Amino acid sequence: MPRVAVYAAAFAALTSSAGAQGLVTVKDVSYDMALVIAQTALESCRAQNFKVGVSVVDRGGHVLVTLRDHGAAHHTVELAQRKAYTSRIFRQTSKDFSQRLRDNPISAGLGTTSGVLASVGGIPIKVGDEVIGGVGVSGAPGGQNDENCALAGLSKVADQLK
Repeated sequence: MPRVAVYAAAFAALTSSAGAQGLVTVKDVSYDMALVIAQTALESCRAQNFKVGVSVVDRGGHVLVTLRDHGAAHHTVELAQRKAYTSRIFRQTSKDFSQRLRDNPISAGLGTTSGVLASVGGIPIKVGDEVIGGVGVSGAPGGQNDENCALAGLSKVADQLK
């Protein structure tokens, strides 16, 4: 009987420490943070008379917030969402992703991934090196203006991303 107790104790110790980790804690973008990022990005573009759409996605690439300014074309919403998704999923700016496709023909197939857009204006949201979301802006003249507005949105919450 003691031998059975030893085996049972050993089994319990192994399963509790090795195989049954329980909950996993992850960092993610909150709705409130996403709203601040999106509003700040839109206001930054608005200050330059750019009519844009802005979207923020969480760590899973799911849309948390999308805003479209008065006068922004309807398609800016979809493009902003796709830029945000691209920067989250590939853990780099959508500009860098676009360059990656140009520089490496083997990666070209990634550009056909559903929801992806190889265009300037998407920025990953990071805590350290961990990407927890993405922000995308579309509608400003030239992709660099889209990217600058997205960066303005991120700068508003930079102290919370440390």
